[in-house]
Amino acid sequence: MVFKKMLSAFGVGGPSVDTVLTNPNTRPGLTLDGQVNLVGGDAEAAIEQVVIGLVTRVEVEGHDTEYAGTMEFHRMAVSGSLVLAPKQQLSIPFQLPVPWETPITDVYGQRLHGMTMGLRTELAIARAVDKSDLDQVAVHPLPVHERILEAFQRLGFRFKHADLERGHIRGVQQTLPFYQEIEFFASPQYASTIKEVELTFVTSQRGVEVILECDKRGGFLSAGHDAFGRYQVAHTDADRVDWAQVVDGWLRETTSRYGNLRSQYGPSHGHGHSRGHGMGGMVAGAALGVAGGMIAGEMIEDAFEGDFGDFGGDE
Repeated sequence: MVFKKMLSAFGVGGPSVDTVLTNPNTRPGLTLDGQVNLVGGDAEAAIEQVVIGLVTRVEVEGHDTEYAGTMEFHRMAVSGSLVLAPKQQLSIPFQLPVPWETPITDVYGQRLHGMTMGLRTELAIARAVDKSDLDQVAVHPLPVHERILEAFQRLGFRFKHADLERGHIRGVQQTLPFYQEIEFFASPQYASTIKEVELTFVTSQRGVEVILECDKRGGFLSAGHDAFGRYQVAHTDADRVDWAQVVDGWLRETTSRYGNLRSQYGPSHGHGHSRGHGMGGMVAGAALGVAGGMIAGEMIEDAFEGDFGDFGGDE
Protein backbone atom coordinates (compact mmCIF):
# COMPACT_ATOMS: atom_id res chain seq x y z
CA MET A 1 0.00 0.00 0.00
CA VAL A 2 2.85 2.39 0.86
CA PHE A 3 4.47 1.52 -2.48
CA LYS A 4 1.23 2.32 -4.32
CA LYS A 5 0.97 5.66 -2.52
CA MET A 6 4.54 6.48 -3.56
CA LEU A 7 3.82 5.56 -7.18
CA SER A 8 0.75 7.77 -7.09
CA ALA A 9 2.85 10.68 -5.81
CA PHE A 10 5.14 10.22 -8.82
CA GLY A 11 2.24 10.28 -11.24
CA VAL A 12 1.94 6.51 -11.83
CA GLY A 13 -1.71 5.53 -11.64
CA GLY A 14 -2.51 9.25 -11.42
CA PRO A 15 -4.95 11.20 -13.60
CA SER A 16 -4.34 11.56 -17.34
CA VAL A 17 -4.90 14.53 -19.63
CA ASP A 18 -5.68 14.57 -23.35
CA THR A 19 -6.56 17.72 -25.28
CA VAL A 20 -8.60 17.50 -28.47
CA LEU A 21 -8.70 20.49 -30.82
CA THR A 22 -11.89 21.00 -32.81
CA ASN A 23 -9.62 22.18 -35.64
CA PRO A 24 -5.81 22.51 -35.32
CA ASN A 25 -5.82 25.12 -38.13
CA THR A 26 -6.16 28.79 -37.23
CA ARG A 27 -5.02 32.30 -38.17
CA PRO A 28 -3.62 35.23 -36.19
CA GLY A 29 -6.45 37.06 -34.41
CA LEU A 30 -8.79 34.03 -34.49
CA THR A 31 -9.21 31.32 -31.82
CA LEU A 32 -8.30 27.70 -31.15
CA ASP A 33 -11.28 25.75 -29.86
CA GLY A 34 -11.25 22.39 -28.19
CA GLN A 35 -11.66 20.48 -24.98
CA VAL A 36 -9.37 19.14 -22.29
CA ASN A 37 -10.35 15.57 -21.37
CA LEU A 38 -9.34 14.42 -17.90
CA VAL A 39 -9.54 10.85 -16.62
CA GLY A 40 -9.10 10.13 -12.93
CA GLY A 41 -6.41 7.72 -11.78
CA ASP A 42 -6.44 5.04 -9.09
CA ALA A 43 -6.95 7.56 -6.29
CA GLU A 44 -8.73 10.86 -5.80
CA ALA A 45 -6.61 13.74 -7.15
CA ALA A 46 -6.61 17.39 -6.11
CA ILE A 47 -5.92 19.41 -9.26
CA GLU A 48 -4.74 22.97 -8.67
CA GLN A 49 -5.43 24.22 -12.19
CA VAL A 50 -5.53 23.26 -15.86
CA VAL A 51 -3.61 25.61 -18.15
CA ILE A 52 -3.18 25.66 -21.94
CA GLY A 53 -0.40 27.55 -23.72
CA LEU A 54 0.99 28.09 -27.21
CA VAL A 55 4.60 26.94 -27.55
CA THR A 56 7.07 27.36 -30.40
CA ARG A 57 10.79 27.12 -31.11
CA VAL A 58 12.75 30.38 -30.94
CA GLU A 59 16.34 31.21 -31.89
CA VAL A 60 18.15 32.84 -28.97
CA GLU A 61 21.35 34.79 -29.43
CA GLY A 62 23.94 34.69 -26.62
CA HIS A 63 27.58 35.72 -26.40
CA ASP A 64 28.97 34.45 -29.71
CA THR A 65 26.54 31.54 -29.59
CA GLU A 66 23.09 30.84 -30.90
CA TYR A 67 20.72 28.13 -29.79
CA ALA A 68 17.06 27.21 -30.22
CA GLY A 69 14.82 27.04 -27.18
CA THR A 70 11.18 26.08 -26.88
CA MET A 71 9.15 28.99 -25.57
CA GLU A 72 5.61 29.32 -24.29
CA PHE A 73 4.36 32.74 -25.42
CA HIS A 74 0.64 32.80 -24.63
CA ARG A 75 -1.25 30.95 -21.91
CA MET A 76 -4.71 30.72 -20.39
CA ALA A 77 -6.19 28.83 -17.43
CA VAL A 78 -9.17 26.71 -18.48
CA SER A 79 -10.01 25.52 -14.96
CA GLY A 80 -9.27 26.43 -11.38
CA SER A 81 -8.90 23.90 -8.57
CA LEU A 82 -11.03 20.76 -8.71
CA VAL A 83 -11.08 17.27 -7.25
CA LEU A 84 -11.04 14.36 -9.69
CA ALA A 85 -12.48 11.12 -8.32
CA PRO A 86 -10.90 7.74 -9.24
CA LYS A 87 -11.63 6.92 -12.91
CA GLN A 88 -13.83 10.02 -13.23
CA GLN A 89 -14.07 11.45 -16.77
CA LEU A 90 -14.31 15.21 -17.18
CA SER A 91 -14.28 17.39 -20.32
CA ILE A 92 -13.48 21.10 -20.09
CA PRO A 93 -14.26 23.12 -23.26
CA PHE A 94 -12.09 26.13 -24.13
CA GLN A 95 -11.64 28.91 -26.68
CA LEU A 96 -8.09 30.29 -26.78
CA PRO A 97 -7.63 33.66 -28.55
CA VAL A 98 -4.64 33.48 -30.93
CA PRO A 99 -2.49 36.64 -30.60
CA TRP A 100 -2.34 38.84 -33.73
CA GLU A 101 1.47 38.53 -33.81
CA THR A 102 1.45 34.71 -33.75
CA PRO A 103 3.89 33.54 -36.46
CA ILE A 104 2.69 31.83 -39.62
CA THR A 105 3.57 28.13 -39.78
CA ASP A 106 1.74 26.97 -42.93
CA VAL A 107 1.21 28.46 -46.38
CA TYR A 108 -1.07 26.72 -48.92
CA GLY A 109 -1.29 23.74 -46.59
CA GLN A 110 2.50 23.31 -46.57
CA ARG A 111 4.53 23.62 -43.37
CA LEU A 112 7.14 26.40 -43.63
CA HIS A 113 10.51 24.71 -43.18
CA GLY A 114 11.88 25.69 -39.77
CA MET A 115 8.56 26.42 -38.05
CA THR A 116 7.00 24.55 -35.11
CA MET A 117 3.88 25.36 -33.13
CA GLY A 118 1.98 23.42 -30.48
CA LEU A 119 -0.67 23.77 -27.82
CA ARG A 120 0.58 22.51 -24.46
CA THR A 121 -1.86 21.45 -21.76
CA GLU A 122 -0.59 21.42 -18.21
CA LEU A 123 -2.30 19.69 -15.32
CA ALA A 124 -0.97 21.00 -12.00
CA ILE A 125 -1.61 18.31 -9.40
CA ALA A 126 -1.20 19.05 -5.70
CA ARG A 127 1.94 17.41 -4.21
CA ALA A 128 2.81 15.65 -7.46
CA VAL A 129 4.56 16.17 -10.78
CA ASP A 130 2.79 18.11 -13.52
CA LYS A 131 1.15 16.11 -16.29
CA SER A 132 1.20 17.60 -19.76
CA ASP A 133 -0.05 16.98 -23.28
CA LEU A 134 1.08 18.61 -26.55
CA ASP A 135 -0.93 19.04 -29.75
CA GLN A 136 0.30 20.27 -33.11
CA VAL A 137 -1.17 23.57 -34.34
CA ALA A 138 -1.05 25.12 -37.83
CA VAL A 139 -1.22 28.92 -38.16
CA HIS A 140 -2.24 30.06 -41.64
CA PRO A 141 -1.70 33.55 -43.09
CA LEU A 142 -4.29 36.31 -43.05
CA PRO A 143 -5.36 37.57 -46.53
CA VAL A 144 -2.86 40.46 -46.57
CA HIS A 145 0.02 38.11 -45.53
CA GLU A 146 -1.00 35.69 -48.27
CA ARG A 147 -1.05 38.40 -50.99
CA ILE A 148 2.44 39.62 -50.01
CA LEU A 149 3.87 36.06 -49.92
CA GLU A 150 2.22 35.41 -53.32
CA ALA A 151 3.81 38.59 -54.68
CA PHE A 152 7.31 37.37 -53.74
CA GLN A 153 6.53 34.13 -55.54
CA ARG A 154 5.21 35.97 -58.62
CA LEU A 155 8.41 38.05 -58.66
CA GLY A 156 10.40 34.80 -58.80
CA PHE A 157 11.71 34.68 -55.20
CA ARG A 158 12.23 31.17 -53.82
CA PHE A 159 11.41 30.36 -50.20
CA LYS A 160 14.49 29.31 -48.22
CA HIS A 161 13.67 29.02 -44.51
CA ALA A 162 11.65 30.56 -41.68
CA ASP A 163 12.51 30.97 -38.02
CA LEU A 164 11.73 33.03 -34.94
CA GLU A 165 14.29 35.38 -33.44
CA ARG A 166 14.06 36.34 -29.79
CA GLY A 167 14.02 40.11 -29.21
CA HIS A 168 12.32 43.24 -30.49
CA ILE A 169 12.79 45.28 -33.66
CA ARG A 170 13.70 48.87 -32.90
CA GLY A 171 10.85 51.30 -33.44
CA VAL A 172 8.24 48.58 -33.99
CA GLN A 173 5.41 48.03 -31.52
CA GLN A 174 5.57 44.34 -30.54
CA THR A 175 3.65 42.39 -27.91
CA LEU A 176 5.44 39.03 -28.28
CA PRO A 177 9.06 38.46 -27.21
CA PHE A 178 10.16 37.35 -30.71
CA TYR A 179 9.59 38.06 -34.40
CA GLN A 180 9.41 35.80 -37.44
CA GLU A 181 11.85 35.95 -40.35
CA ILE A 182 10.75 34.38 -43.65
CA GLU A 183 13.81 34.08 -45.90
CA PHE A 184 13.84 34.05 -49.70
CA PHE A 185 16.54 33.55 -52.32
CA ALA A 186 16.50 36.48 -54.76
CA SER A 187 14.94 35.90 -58.17
CA PRO A 188 17.05 36.33 -61.35
CA GLN A 189 15.73 39.85 -62.05
CA TYR A 190 17.04 41.08 -58.66
CA ALA A 191 20.11 38.83 -58.48
CA SER A 192 22.51 41.56 -59.61
CA THR A 193 21.73 43.65 -56.51
CA ILE A 194 20.22 41.29 -53.89
CA LYS A 195 21.34 37.85 -52.66
CA GLU A 196 18.54 37.15 -50.16
CA VAL A 197 15.56 38.88 -48.57
CA GLU A 198 14.16 38.39 -45.07
CA LEU A 199 10.52 39.30 -44.58
CA THR A 200 8.97 40.03 -41.17
CA PHE A 201 5.28 40.66 -40.45
CA VAL A 202 4.32 42.39 -37.20
CA THR A 203 0.54 42.12 -37.20
CA SER A 204 -2.11 43.96 -35.19
CA GLN A 205 -5.87 44.31 -35.37
CA ARG A 206 -5.45 47.35 -37.65
CA GLY A 207 -2.95 45.96 -40.12
CA VAL A 208 0.55 44.68 -40.72
CA GLU A 209 3.93 46.31 -40.40
CA VAL A 210 6.17 44.76 -43.06
CA ILE A 211 9.93 44.82 -42.42
CA LEU A 212 12.30 43.88 -45.23
CA GLU A 213 15.98 43.11 -44.84
CA CYS A 214 17.82 42.81 -48.15
CA ASP A 215 21.26 41.25 -48.27
CA LYS A 216 22.82 43.45 -50.96
CA ARG A 217 25.64 42.32 -53.19
CA GLY A 218 28.90 44.24 -53.14
CA GLY A 219 29.85 46.33 -56.16
CA PHE A 220 33.18 46.97 -57.87
CA LEU A 221 34.28 49.37 -55.12
CA SER A 222 31.83 48.56 -52.31
CA ALA A 223 31.30 45.72 -49.88
CA GLY A 224 27.99 43.90 -49.55
CA HIS A 225 25.67 45.03 -46.78
CA ASP A 226 22.14 44.71 -45.41
CA ALA A 227 19.48 47.28 -46.30
CA PHE A 228 16.22 47.73 -44.41
CA GLY A 229 12.74 48.91 -45.28
CA ARG A 230 9.57 49.31 -43.18
CA TYR A 231 6.09 49.54 -44.67
CA GLN A 232 2.59 49.60 -43.19
CA VAL A 233 -0.45 48.03 -44.81
CA ALA A 234 -4.05 47.71 -43.68
CA HIS A 235 -5.97 44.41 -43.64
CA THR A 236 -8.50 46.10 -45.93
CA ASP A 237 -5.78 46.58 -48.61
CA ALA A 238 -5.61 42.82 -49.26
CA ASP A 239 -7.66 42.89 -52.49
CA ARG A 240 -7.23 46.53 -53.44
CA VAL A 241 -3.74 46.68 -54.91
CA ASP A 242 -1.38 44.88 -57.30
CA TRP A 243 0.88 43.35 -54.67
CA ALA A 244 3.64 42.29 -57.09
CA GLN A 245 3.96 45.96 -58.10
CA VAL A 246 3.89 47.12 -54.46
CA VAL A 247 6.53 44.58 -53.31
CA ASP A 248 8.73 45.39 -56.32
CA GLY A 249 8.51 49.08 -55.32
CA TRP A 250 9.43 48.22 -51.71
CA LEU A 251 12.47 46.22 -52.82
CA ARG A 252 13.74 48.95 -55.16
CA GLU A 253 13.22 51.62 -52.52
CA THR A 254 14.83 49.54 -49.76
CA THR A 255 17.96 48.78 -51.79
CA SER A 256 18.37 52.38 -52.98
CA ARG A 257 17.76 54.11 -49.63
CA TYR A 258 20.44 52.21 -47.73
CA GLY A 259 22.09 55.30 -46.21
CA ASN A 260 18.97 56.75 -44.58
CA LEU A 261 17.68 53.43 -43.31
CA ARG A 262 21.00 52.34 -41.90
CA SER A 263 21.02 55.33 -39.56
CA GLN A 264 17.42 54.61 -38.59
CA TYR A 265 18.00 50.94 -37.79
CA GLY A 266 21.56 51.04 -36.55
CA PRO A 267 24.54 49.26 -38.10
CA SER A 268 24.17 45.81 -39.53
CA HIS A 269 26.33 42.86 -38.53
CA GLY A 270 27.24 40.14 -40.96
CA HIS A 271 25.60 39.21 -44.23
CA GLY A 272 22.75 36.99 -45.26
CA HIS A 273 21.01 36.71 -41.93
CA SER A 274 20.16 39.05 -39.11
CA ARG A 275 20.11 36.51 -36.27
CA GLY A 276 19.07 39.15 -33.81
CA HIS A 277 21.66 41.68 -35.02
CA GLY A 278 20.55 42.80 -38.46
CA MET A 279 17.36 44.44 -37.28
CA GLY A 280 19.69 46.95 -35.68
CA GLY A 281 20.18 46.87 -31.92
CA MET A 282 17.03 45.13 -30.77
CA VAL A 283 15.78 45.36 -27.22
CA ALA A 284 17.35 42.66 -25.09
CA GLY A 285 15.26 39.81 -23.71
CA ALA A 286 15.71 41.15 -20.17
CA ALA A 287 13.49 44.11 -20.98
CA LEU A 288 10.52 41.80 -21.59
CA GLY A 289 7.70 41.74 -19.12
CA VAL A 290 4.06 40.85 -18.88
CA ALA A 291 2.43 42.70 -21.75
CA GLY A 292 -1.26 42.68 -22.55
CA GLY A 293 -1.94 39.75 -20.26
CA MET A 294 0.58 37.52 -22.05
CA ILE A 295 3.52 36.01 -20.26
CA ALA A 296 6.83 37.25 -21.59
CA GLY A 297 7.96 33.77 -22.53
CA GLU A 298 8.95 30.87 -20.35
CA MET A 299 11.46 28.44 -21.74
CA ILE A 300 10.12 24.92 -21.63
CA GLU A 301 12.80 22.30 -21.95
CA ASP A 302 12.09 19.51 -24.41
CA ALA A 303 8.42 20.43 -24.69
CA PHE A 304 8.31 18.98 -28.18
CA GLU A 305 10.45 15.97 -27.44
CA GLY A 306 8.69 12.64 -27.74
CA ASP A 307 5.35 14.18 -28.67
CA PHE A 308 5.86 15.04 -32.32
CA GLY A 309 9.47 16.13 -32.56
CA ASP A 310 10.51 18.80 -35.01
CA PHE A 311 7.81 18.84 -37.63
CA GLY A 312 9.65 21.42 -39.73
CA GLY A 313 9.36 19.40 -42.94
CA ASP A 314 11.86 19.38 -45.77
CA GLU A 315 13.14 22.27 -47.78
